[in-house]
Amino acid sequence: QVQLVESGGGLVQAGGSLSLSCAASGRTFSSRAMGWFRQAPGKEREFVASISNGGRNTYYSASAKGRFTISRNNAKNTVNLQMNGLKPEDTAVYYCAGRDSAGARSEVKEYTYWGQGTQVTVSS
Repeated sequence: QVQLVESGGGLVQAGGSLSLSCAASGRTFSSRAMGWFRQAPGKEREFVASISNGGRNTYYSASAKGRFTISRNNAKNTVNLQMNGLKPEDTAVYYCAGRDSAGARSEVKEYTYWGQGTQVTVSS
C-alpha cells in the first residue's frame, strides 16, 4: 500500500510561484511513475505533469508546459511540482498520484494511488 501526502498549497497573486511537494510511503517509490493532477470546482480532474520512475522522462499538459516543472527525489520518496507564472485559471485542488508501473502517463485511470489534495488559489 502506498500513501501520498501533498503539501505546499496556498494563496498567491497572479504571476507568483508555488512549490508543491508529495511525500510517499513505502519502499517501492523508485519503481513507480508519479503524476500531478488538478481539479477545479465543477470540472473534471485533469492532468498537469508526470515523471517516469527514474526521472528521465517528464510530460506536461499544454497549460503547464513552460511554467511548471516536475521533479522527484527517490532517496527521499518525494515528488515536487514547481509552479511559476501562476494564473487565476490555475486555481484548483492539486493531487499527487502514483502508478503501479514505471512509465509516465497522462490519464487519470492509469494511476492507482492518490493523495488527499492541496488547494492552490491564484488571485488576480
